[in-house]
Amino acid sequence: MATENKNKYISVMYRLYTSAPGVEPELVEETAEGDPFVFVSALGMTLDAFENQIVPLNEGDKFDFTLAPDDAYGEYDEAGKQTLPRKAFEINGKLDSRFVFEGAVVPLSSADGARFNGTIIEIGDETVTVDLNHPLAGKSLNFVGEVVATREATNDEVRDALNQITGCGGGCGGCGGESCDGCSSKGESCGGCQ
Repeated sequence: MATENKNKYISVMYRLYTSAPGVEPELVEETAEGDPFVFVSALGMTLDAFENQIVPLNEGDKFDFTLAPDDAYGEYDEAGKQTLPRKAFEINGKLDSRFVFEGAVVPLSSADGARFNGTIIEIGDETVTVDLNHPLAGKSLNFVGEVVATREATNDEVRDALNQITGCGGGCGGCGGESCDGCSSKGESCGGCQ
């Protein structure tokens, strides 16, 4: 008898610590009291290794596990630093300092239209240097927390999760290959899809 791969609705409260060789662990993210992180499993909403640790747990179970960089956002790649013309960031010949500053995460796109984010690391007179590595690249991720809820997801929850992943509010029939405001491919440019 074949078993079905059921989507699970899961909510967790957690603290995320990062560590790298020679660096003290640092708290980089924490769910707010009463506002757990919610996802539907088997849709690619979270890191596979994170999901593999959480899905088998039951409501009320506590967890404390660490993902190596290869299971998280990969090793840091120096080639991910790119120098781009400053003009690419200007509007009417000026940088908007509310959005373009050192440390800002900015949306970028390639010549073929692929969207991704970069972190500005230096602004020069003629160029802007961006880091295309994920901000957590090269770091081990230690998740400490508790499962708040876990159950089979409803069809509506699966649909809503898919709309969240694609960035489509559903008004375009689930995108269906047509473009609409807000539809984009899964990735960092979707405002949090990881």
